[in-house]
Amino acid sequence: MITERGEATGSAAIALDARYHDRRAARIENDAVRVTVLCEGGHIAEILDKATGVNPLWTPPWASIEPSSWNAAYPDFGSGSDARLLAGIMGHNLCLDIFGGPSDEEAAAGMSAHGDASVAAYEIAADGDALVMRARLPLAQAIVERRIALDGPTARVRETITNLAAIDRPIGWTEHVTLGPPFLRKGATEFRASATRSRVFESAFGAHDYLQAGADFEWPFAPARGGRHTIDLRRLADVPASSAYTAHRMDPDRQAFFVAFSPDTKLAFGYAWSAADFPWMGIWEENLSRTHAPWNGRTLARGMEFGASPFPEPRRRMVDRGRMFDTPTYRWLPALSTIAVEYRAVVRAADAIPESLDPWS
Repeated sequence: MITERGEATGSAAIALDARYHDRRAARIENDAVRVTVLCEGGHIAEILDKATGVNPLWTPPWASIEPSSWNAAYPDFGSGSDARLLAGIMGHNLCLDIFGGPSDEEAAAGMSAHGDASVAAYEIAADGDALVMRARLPLAQAIVERRIALDGPTARVRETITNLAAIDRPIGWTEHVTLGPPFLRKGATEFRASATRSRVFESAFGAHDYLQAGADFEWPFAPARGGRHTIDLRRLADVPASSAYTAHRMDPDRQAFFVAFSPDTKLAFGYAWSAADFPWMGIWEENLSRTHAPWNGRTLARGMEFGASPFPEPRRRMVDRGRMFDTPTYRWLPALSTIAVEYRAVVRAADAIPESLDPWS
C-alpha cells in the first residue's frame, strides 16, 4: 500500500506513485542519483547514475509481475519454492528471515525461497528527506523497515527488524545485491572486496560450475574444478556459460565493502557495511547456464550478497553449521525485540577500480 501520492522535500525529490518496468514503485532522487524501490517485494530495483543513465543493478530478461499476482498456475517462473520470488525479483532483494530455500514444512506453510520479505507488500512514505518502507511479514512473524536517504551519489540505508514472537529466533538476513548488464560484461567488469578466508559451494552449483566444490581458499583466488589452477574472482569470467557460488568471510578488523568497476561506462559501484552486522559475502554467478524457466539460458548476473550467513541453505542446515572459519553462520533475533543495521551504496565516475570504499563519502 502506498500511503502518499508524492512530494519533493529539501534536497531530495520523492515520488510515491512511480512505475518501473510496469511495476508499482517509489523513488527518491537528487542531482546525482535516483533510487527506485518496488512496492511489492521491496526490492531496490535501481540505483541510477544520472550522468551516464546507467543502473548497475540487475533487471531480469523476463517480464516481471507483482508477487501478489503470482499463483502456481503460472508456468513462466518455474514450479519450485523460488517461483513467486522470481516472478517479481529485481536488483537488490532482502533475504529474511532465511537465506536460501525453505524446508519442506516451511514450503508447505507458504514460505518462499529467501523468505517473505522479498514478496511482501510494503507501505512506503516520505519522512523529511528520506524514503521509508515498512512491511509486516506474517510467516516470519516480524516487521521490517528500511529508511533510504541520499547524500550526493551515496544512498544511506538503515534497516530494522522487529520480532513479533515471544521467542528468540535464529535467522538468516542477507542483502542480495545483484549486478547486471550493461554495467556487467564478461571479461571486463572488475571487483574488489574486503574478503579473507573463503569457501566454494559444497556441492555442484549448476550445470556449468567451474570451481572445486567445497574447497577453502584465500580471496580472490578460487581453485578451479580439478584443482589444476585458480580463478581470479576479481574479474568476471569470459566464457560461453558458467555458474558458481563462493562464500567469503569479511575482514573483521575493517569496514566491510565490495566495489565493482565497469570500464565501458567508467563507473564504480559498491556497498559498505559493518562486518559485525554482516560478516559474510556470497558471490553468485549466472552466465547463460540455467535453461529452465524463467532463466531460459539468457541471464548474465553476478550477485554480491552480504549478510549473516555464508551459504544459501535451509534454516536447519544453517543452524547445524553453527560456525565457519570461527564466525557465526546465522544471527539471533531476540524475543519481542528490534535489531538494526546500516549500510550504504554509492555509484560514481571513475577511471579505474578503487581498491576500497574508504575514501568515498
